[in-house]
Amino acid sequence: MKIKILSLLLCVGLVCACNNTQKGAGIGAAGGAVLGAVIGHIAGNTAIGAAVGGAVGAGAGALIGKHMDKVKAQAQAVQNAQVESVTDANGLQAVKVTFDSGILFATGSSTLSSTAKTSLTNFANVLKQNTDCDVAVQGYTDNQGWKNSTAEQSVQKNLDLSQQRAQAVTSYLQSLGVTSNQIRSTTGYGEANPVADNSTAAGKAQNRRVEVYMYASQAMIDAANNGTLQ
Repeated sequence: MKIKILSLLLCVGLVCACNNTQKGAGIGAAGGAVLGAVIGHIAGNTAIGAAVGGAVGAGAGALIGKHMDKVKAQAQAVQNAQVESVTDANGLQAVKVTFDSGILFATGSSTLSSTAKTSLTNFANVLKQNTDCDVAVQGYTDNQGWKNSTAEQSVQKNLDLSQQRAQAVTSYLQSLGVTSNQIRSTTGYGEANPVADNSTAAGKAQNRRVEVYMYASQAMIDAANNGTLQ
């Protein structure tokens, strides 16, 4: 039975080349939040998504998917933002926005650059237009060691830097009017979860990043379940 369920999830949540509306409907039909936790684990996004009390039906999943398609389109207009669709811990569609730390910060610094402020100002407008999206901010570094530091000290310094950078993004978004209620978490993960090969300069550059996730709030889920989400 576990094998059959996993196969269904892979077909519905990860392989299907369809838009968010179609994915949402498929995930809802497959069992919503119950099976979504497995999808989220496979996608590496189990930390993203508000806990829901019960399964989200096919109709609600489709509405959320359609809504997230609109959110994604708005985020794609932000300069220096890499935007993609992901699946949250509830099996619902979310939007992941990645900012390269080379654009956001100078090496070893958590002070936002002028280019970063311009991009984040535009992104803040997207968030303020979509207050029914909850937000998680995550900071990451490469595995480069720090001068005059042991390997263990370097890991901790990278962890601290990633937290400071994530917090810098959060603080700036809040200064632009994004509410603290909307930004649900701000977390630094340091060297964890690399997206590229740390043995190359290009790979390290990709790993130095801040990711912002926009996912369905409980209010959005309730509206979708009630059929009122636009």
